[in-house]
Amino acid sequence: MALIPATILTGFLGSGKTTLLKRVLTEAHGQKIAIIENEFGEENIDNDILVSDTNEQIIQMSNGCICCTIREDLRTTLQTLAAQKRKGELDFDRVVIETTGLADPGPVAQTFFMDDEIAESFLLDSILTLVDAKHAAQQLNDRQEARRQVGFADQIFISKADLVSKPELEALQHRLAHMNPRAPQKVVHFGEVSLAEVFDLRGFNLNAKLDIDPDFLKEDEPHVHDEHCGHDHGHDHGHDNHANHGHEQHKHDHDHAHGEHCDHPSHKGEGHGHHHHFDDDVKSFVFRSDKAFDPAKLEDFLGAIVNVYGPRMLRYKGVLNMKGTERKVIFQGVHQLMGSDLGPVWGENEAKVSKMVFIGIDLPKDILLQGLEQCLV
Repeated sequence: MALIPATILTGFLGSGKTTLLKRVLTEAHGQKIAIIENEFGEENIDNDILVSDTNEQIIQMSNGCICCTIREDLRTTLQTLAAQKRKGELDFDRVVIETTGLADPGPVAQTFFMDDEIAESFLLDSILTLVDAKHAAQQLNDRQEARRQVGFADQIFISKADLVSKPELEALQHRLAHMNPRAPQKVVHFGEVSLAEVFDLRGFNLNAKLDIDPDFLKEDEPHVHDEHCGHDHGHDHGHDNHANHGHEQHKHDHDHAHGEHCDHPSHKGEGHGHHHHFDDDVKSFVFRSDKAFDPAKLEDFLGAIVNVYGPRMLRYKGVLNMKGTERKVIFQGVHQLMGSDLGPVWGENEAKVSKMVFIGIDLPKDILLQGLEQCLV
């Protein structure tokens, strides 16, 4: 049996997760989807919509979808669903797991790595995070859980953008890109995302066909505002009705060289007029090298780092040039769990560049970068 793709849906309260789920469960999209509702937490906003007056744990919807609430742990629920699908009792093609408003998606993602039985039936496709533009600044300032959800994302959907001014939206987009440069951002209305943008994103698949993101090794990724140097547009602009909701590439009014990460304290906030520096604890940084890694040294170093900083390491990914193989090594992890796979052979004229992205909470950038440097051949 082919693996069942699973998507984790996370996001701030009021960001439109319910709207999105409601559409999946009622719209005639022709896909058979099982939605697992994570019932932990007091803010159970979705019950009235999805599962009302019933003790049944699994409910068939008219459009062929299934809704299922978790009463025990996620593992048991996934195993039950897979078993029922195998026996032909349930028919569905994919699973969406909705986490409650302030949940940490990490442990949910880890279930797919850690558990052999789950790994034999399911394939984690991606983590989607919905961000409410109107309340995001406040939520990101006040709640680490909200910042974590951004750090975990493979794809970020920004809803309620029509309720904020264009400069406010741009400031939010820069801030999110600074926290997680890996995740493309898309502005959506009331959680209305086309399903093609939600499924089969393959944000997690470590397989040879994929080579992570096609743009991953390009020097100049479109959704990373590297020259941004952490300054964000302030909120002191007049409100304007923006016809285009942030889809265009932004032109920046900074004079920093492109790609220059200026963490220099003297650059922070000074002389930039209306630019604020959000010093969020969730940050990302990139390691690049054109030298090959020594596999044993790298394994030891990463093992040690994950041991110490694992809980604060949200996502990390890389395409690596390893001594002793002509193929790319593709590696990634969530918290303490990491995995690697052999990817395709390096192209004849392709520069063998290793590149890794780390996204985490107050990670010691210098220690990590120096340590990786010492693992090179």
